[in-house]
Amino acid sequence: MAQTLRMIFVNEAGNKYSVNFKDPKAGITGAEVAAAMDLVITKNIFETSGGDLVSKDSAMLIDTTETELTLS
Repeated sequence: MAQTLRMIFVNEAGNKYSVNFKDPKAGITGAEVAAAMDLVITKNIFETSGGDLVSKDSAMLIDTTETELTLS
């Protein structure tokens, strides 16, 4: 099963902007993610069409299961 960490921010225009990271470290906590999101905002790392990222909206871990199908 694959796992993705999705961080969702709000930019100056009030739009949501998400960033996905594959295979986050096992056991990552909400506090660690919040700290990383604060750093992204403070360092102004990403450019968006709606301006700078100004706040955190949410974050989630997404578990994905893939099942290969046999084609006949």
